[in-house]
Amino acid sequence: MAAPTVSATQYLPFEQGLKEIDELIRKIEDWARTNSMDAADELAGHRQKREELLRRIYQNLTSWDRIQVSRHTQRPQTRDYIERLCSDFMELHGDRTYSDDQAIVTGLATVAGHRLMLVGQQKGRDVHERSRCNFGSPQPEGYRKAILKMRLAERFGIPVLCLIDTKGAAPDVGAEERGQSQAIAYNLMVMSGLRVPILNIVIGEGGSGGALGIGVGDRMLIQEFAYFSVISPEGCASILWKDADRKADAAEALKITAPELKALGVVEEIIPEPLGGAHRDPKAAAEMLKAAIDRTLRELKAKPVDVLLEERYRRLRAMGKYQEETLTTV
Repeated sequence: MAAPTVSATQYLPFEQGLKEIDELIRKIEDWARTNSMDAADELAGHRQKREELLRRIYQNLTSWDRIQVSRHTQRPQTRDYIERLCSDFMELHGDRTYSDDQAIVTGLATVAGHRLMLVGQQKGRDVHERSRCNFGSPQPEGYRKAILKMRLAERFGIPVLCLIDTKGAAPDVGAEERGQSQAIAYNLMVMSGLRVPILNIVIGEGGSGGALGIGVGDRMLIQEFAYFSVISPEGCASILWKDADRKADAAEALKITAPELKALGVVEEIIPEPLGGAHRDPKAAAEMLKAAIDRTLRELKAKPVDVLLEERYRRLRAMGKYQEETLTTV
């Protein structure tokens, strides 16, 4: 399902000035069409003002503003990118144990000439798809499906591409009864030693263990307005201050936005998005994503497997650096 067009954009709280100028442009377009008048010069002026305003807004986003962009209901999801990235795609279903979790999409694909196994998280668009996808929170069978397909990729000797976009794994009783924590832990173990290149890209939300369940690999890339975190800002605020309304403070403290993650060394590269976010121009966003996938997979595929695994091990061990102090006694 393709993402909605710019003309149908839903505005975020910090975009109200943009909404007003868009409405003015639409009124002028309608007037010119109805009256068969040429309003090209006037429209050009307003469109230039709109672009300048959009640029100014997006150059001054707070951490919480960025979180809202990552959650935009029209932001491209895994199936949107499959449609735009893949020259062919054969979806593979099921975990051979319980069911086919639609919160995780898996399949053989060709992206920028690279034959690969694609694994991605899907939130859904309308209420029916969201219900089928459990609003993007995978069940244990989803993680088992994912690792089963990654093992298949290892047998074929093809890379794995993981598109991460979830608030977190399903936390319900049923998921726990069917082994949610074990399924995620098993994925971490297997992915750390999988003998093919693994490229992880955060395309929206990267929440906690739900993201990590398909987030271990050789490179972690992130789109410009995506985030990656051990906990949501709302959850953090509820724990620290007993007040979920302090989510903006939590977002600032957590350091979970793309620029902050790059500075901390958690991600290797930030993939640019079109001005105003991927939801404003999904086609351009997909092209930027494709270029990053092509460039990174070329680099990873050129490495011998043993070198790849050693570098992956060192990359994972470097996460969460700390400094030890030796205490001296008097």
